[in-house]
This record gives sequence, structure tokens and C-alpha cells, in this order.
Amino acid sequence: MSQVAKKAGYQESAESQIHRIRITLTSRNVKNLEKVCSDLVLRAKDKQLRVKGPVRMPTKRLSITTRKTPNGEGSKTWDRFEMKIHKRIVDLYSPSEIVKQITSIAIEPGVEVEVTIAND
Repeated sequence: MSQVAKKAGYQESAESQIHRIRITLTSRNVKNLEKVCSDLVLRAKDKQLRVKGPVRMPTKRLSITTRKTPNGEGSKTWDRFEMKIHKRIVDLYSPSEIVKQITSIAIEPGVEVEVTIAND
């Protein structure tokens, strides 16, 4: 009996252990990305959690240059297309149950969220 009680108590303390949760947000639209970041940080600070971020990572520029004409005729004119991918990282230090409450916000369209949990 006492062994079962000890194991159950151990699992409760393991769940309430403070983890470092890294939330990575990526998007092509900066306004939507910044809105989600600010909402996330506000909700975390309301719960009195330790927050680091949002850390702005370098923007990826994907560019393609292509000819305008489908055949080889005509003047040699080119089209340049570019897509920018913006990335933000937010670190939270809290138990994993609280993170579920914080991340239940309405995420803007076009924003991808990736959550990783690490023990510190």
C-alpha cells in the first residue's frame, strides 16, 4: 500500500515540476505574428509566469526570378517573386498544465505554432 502511495505522490510532484517551454511562431504576415506573440505573453504574465521573449529570429527571404515570356521570343523581361518568413521564439518557465491554458488562445490565420517542452 505504501509503495503505491509513494509512486502516486512522485507522479504528482513530477507533473508540477517547472519546465522550460519553447513556443516557436512562424508566419508570412508580421501583424498577425506580433498579435499572437503579444496575446501569448500577456496571458503568461497574468498567471505570474517567467517569460523570455518574444525573440525575433532573422527573416528568411525566399526569392524566385523567372522569365515573363513562356517561349524564347520577345524582349528578355524577368519577374521577381519574393516570400518573407518571420519567426518569433517565446520561452515560458511553468508546469505543463498551465501551458495548456495559456496556449488556448485564438491563433490568427497563417501563424504556425510549435511547442517544445524541456526539463531544466
